[in-house]
Amino acid sequence: MLLVVVRKTYPTTRFAALAVVPLLLALPLPWLPDWWWLLPAGLGAGLAFLGCIDLLSVPNATHLRVHREMARVSSLGKRHAVELQIDNRGKSPVRLCLADDAVDGLSISPEKHAITVSPGKRLSVKHVITPGRRGAFELQFVYSHLFSQGGLWRLHHDFPCVSQLHVYPDIKQIGEYALLARTNRLSQIGVRRTRKAGQDNNFERLRDFQHDDNYKHIDWRSTARRQKLTVRQFQTDQSQRVIFLLDCGRMMTNEHNGLSLLDYALNSVLMLSYVALSQGDSVGMVCFSDRIHAYVPPASGKRQMNRLLHAGFDQFPELVQSRFDEAFLYLSQHCRKRSLVVLVSNVIDQVNAQQIENYMQNLVGCHLPLLVLLRDHRLFDAADNPAPDPLVLSRSAAASQILLWRHQVIRGMRARGALTLDVFPDEMTSPLVNQYLEVKARHLL
Repeated sequence: MLLVVVRKTYPTTRFAALAVVPLLLALPLPWLPDWWWLLPAGLGAGLAFLGCIDLLSVPNATHLRVHREMARVSSLGKRHAVELQIDNRGKSPVRLCLADDAVDGLSISPEKHAITVSPGKRLSVKHVITPGRRGAFELQFVYSHLFSQGGLWRLHHDFPCVSQLHVYPDIKQIGEYALLARTNRLSQIGVRRTRKAGQDNNFERLRDFQHDDNYKHIDWRSTARRQKLTVRQFQTDQSQRVIFLLDCGRMMTNEHNGLSLLDYALNSVLMLSYVALSQGDSVGMVCFSDRIHAYVPPASGKRQMNRLLHAGFDQFPELVQSRFDEAFLYLSQHCRKRSLVVLVSNVIDQVNAQQIENYMQNLVGCHLPLLVLLRDHRLFDAADNPAPDPLVLSRSAAASQILLWRHQVIRGMRARGALTLDVFPDEMTSPLVNQYLEVKARHLL
């Protein structure tokens, strides 16, 4: 056991600093007396003796137990609380430094914890993990340095502590939406109330009167009983379908603020899925690139939200050409009922644009197509930054020409009967939800 401890034990910086002193005193200087060499020799022997004595006080790692407490599910870019519990089952205090498993894609703050655990006691330390990407992570160890009583030695030991962490797209926004919806404050996140064309006849519930409500909907009997203006709320059309076609190819690999276009798209798709499911509609999703990655059949209910989360959280953009023909063929084979088909992608060349135009046009009539194109911030910044420098000016002209071509593609799609959205990825959620609510209000499905 002692040999194992010695192999994993290293001198600390304090020991190294003390060892330098005898070496400095042993420098051969001509003006020093002949007996001077006895001083560094004695100091070195004394330091070696103290080091051997202090080595015996290195704590035994078998007396310690480390346990990690954290939730298994986290959201992309959100702070995730973690607690480490350390039990000292020995008979002497242990001074140690702990560091959690720094898996690639996770940032930890603070990175280390310097603590002292009394004998027979338990100590807890907390830190925060911020996921930088989606997917499944496995934290296997808690790394530690155990210090001797004199602080001259440190023992490196890895405590096995396996924990699973699944990082999903930003699902905390769903809770914020639900809270604002209950308090009628959706305008704070850009979701506007859409005036309905015609009238829905399915009674849903009674609620308090709002300034933009129709006076014809006031329930005077309930108003008299409650002594408060009360209106009848009617349900919109239910049992309709929303199907997402999520491009996971090379066009979605661009990044903004550390997140790829696919990350932003997933966040917005999950948000609209929650809104559609709360409206009583069915939601499905197809993830594709050069092949079909995942397919979630359209369904309604609360469990469908979990299916969408599990199907999309480990999807990443790949540097391959997306096969739109396979995606739309798969859609035609598995989804025959009229649906709102939302294709989320990006275009920068004529080949992809022509394919999208042809396949989206074929959907008109049997489905209601909605094309969501994500803008590139760098492209728009280059177009809006002309300068006298010829290089900058030529780059700005090229960017402006691409944006003009992009505008023509969008105008052509609208002329062929498809709905379109051209938005920045970080501003996508509200316009997408508003477009869905407008489709419902106008009874386009």
